Amino acid sequence: MTGVSTEDNGDGDPRRTIELLWGVSAPPKRGPKPKLATADVVRAAIALADADGIDAVTIRRVAEQLGVSPMSLYTYVPGRAELLDLMIDHAHGELPVPEPNGWRETLTAIAEAQWELFHRHPWLLQVTTSRSALGPHSFAKYEHELRAVEGIGLDDVEMDAVVSLVTGLVRTTARSSLDNARLVRTSGMTDAQWWERAAPVLAGIPAADAAHYPISSRVGTAAGQAHDAAENPAYTFRFGLTRILDGIELLVDARRSEPQRRE
Repeated sequence: MTGVSTEDNGDGDPRRTIELLWGVSAPPKRGPKPKLATADVVRAAIALADADGIDAVTIRRVAEQLGVSPMSLYTYVPGRAELLDLMIDHAHGELPVPEPNGWRETLTAIAEAQWELFHRHPWLLQVTTSRSALGPHSFAKYEHELRAVEGIGLDDVEMDAVVSLVTGLVRTTARSSLDNARLVRTSGMTDAQWWERAAPVLAGIPAADAAHYPISSRVGTAAGQAHDAAENPAYTFRFGLTRILDGIELLVDARRSEPQRRE
């Protein structure tokens, strides 16, 4: 992820976007057969975003990658906004169908797969998610997430909230992971190397002495030694996921005992 700008998906023409996502073809036109398919355009755009970030995805750049004129690209996608939705849905198609193996195990597998997806396609973290890409792969993603907690004692609103908690954790910690990796690349220093330079300077400032900040000094030192870094997003991701699942399990157990209390 080469930048920190954020893109809004869902800004395009909803009708045309949905038709493209679901393969609803317009009536065939007379003339030469198109050289490309919409899927070719989407794959080229994803390759650009993977390499240079979402800002690199312009109609002109994608056309250059495909060896066609920018104007000809509008034959396949109406514009950049619609292309972004197609890219998101295509990426969601890479997520494996989780094996049913108990709700905790299934949610864990879903979270791990999404963690990997964000690291393969960091640009997904540059896209807002308030308007989902209304395509088949995005629908399947949500269906699989909900199926993991179907029938365990939660109502529909709670099921949706559980999915949001888990996917939100993945998104937040994956962003930290990728931001940290980017900082190492751009600075040319690991966290340990940076601290080797910073620590002697800090030690020379009396107001920054550990005696003034005993708890943060103790905890920060312990965490830094454990992770050999200021933070470890992968550890935070898996620690947080376990805590979320523990909390859900408490709720599920409480629901199961409710009929017994009423009796």
